[in-house]
Amino acid sequence: MLPLVPARGFFLNFSIVKEYILLYLKGIAMGAADVVPGVSGGTVAFISGIYEKLLTSIRNFNGKALGYLVKFKLKDLWQYVNGTFLLVLLAGIGTSILGLSKIVLHLLKTYPELIWAFFFGLVVASALVVGRKIGRWTPGTIGAGLVGTAMAYWVTVAVPVSTPTDLWFIFLSGAIAICAMILPGISGSFILLLMGKYQYIFERLHAVTDGLKNGFTLDWDNLKIILTFILGCVTGLLSFSHVLNWMLKRYHDLAVALLMGFMVGSLNKVWPWKKVLQYYTNSKGEKNPLQEANVLPTDYLAEVGKDPQLWLCIVLALVGFLLVYGLEKLSDRADSRQV
Repeated sequence: MLPLVPARGFFLNFSIVKEYILLYLKGIAMGAADVVPGVSGGTVAFISGIYEKLLTSIRNFNGKALGYLVKFKLKDLWQYVNGTFLLVLLAGIGTSILGLSKIVLHLLKTYPELIWAFFFGLVVASALVVGRKIGRWTPGTIGAGLVGTAMAYWVTVAVPVSTPTDLWFIFLSGAIAICAMILPGISGSFILLLMGKYQYIFERLHAVTDGLKNGFTLDWDNLKIILTFILGCVTGLLSFSHVLNWMLKRYHDLAVALLMGFMVGSLNKVWPWKKVLQYYTNSKGEKNPLQEANVLPTDYLAEVGKDPQLWLCIVLALVGFLLVYGLEKLSDRADSRQV
């Protein structure tokens, strides 16, 4: 007869493995969201219950962590920054950006109305879920929500500009975009688009990955650009996470109301029915939307010449809405088990 202790240990280990698999899938969802201009990976982190833990882990890359590193206390350093959590999550994000980005962008080009409808349902439900985390509505929290809504709306209607390709600007683009990526409702990809660097960065990222696939050949010019962008992202992430973490600890309800406002304001960007006002041409000679205006589904056929697919869009929006609530329930159950 087998002893009970190993069996108990097996089930405990299986439970931990299951948590890491779920965390990896959350990372994949965050990466897929970050690829899409208009959808925020921060939203996925918030609704999946890992947002504050993520900010705390990033914030812990500070003087104390540096002290552990200098003294070669690597185990203490790993535990202090919650290394396993970050590693699994970043693995999911990286897998998604490298493996799914082309698929997501292809779907957006091929079925734009349906994909944006799905995202619309996701963001609406996310805003409601985040709103439930506000302990008490006051004039201050209402004001913060309105400010967040106005800021996010302004970002969605801003016109992309032509910008330099110098390394200092690539670094700055990474620092600003990563700040937006960890803000629910504000898309880091869309910030890159506004700064004129969305297509530029992804083209060079794909060039580097394609080179690695084809016999480990590297284009050092493209690699230099990607490494500079990553350095900007790391710098922006480490600095901005301290600000967000401080806000959530000291002014929780105001900070959450502001984040909810970001989500509400971003709905303007993820509206499924759009009319292109201006195009831009990428380095491959392909035309892509630069500036768009929202159109009512009843006017879409006349304005754009395409079937609005209204009922199918409604179904997909509901699927996105229910998916968020499913994630919220799973997160609540996980929290209750930990307590």
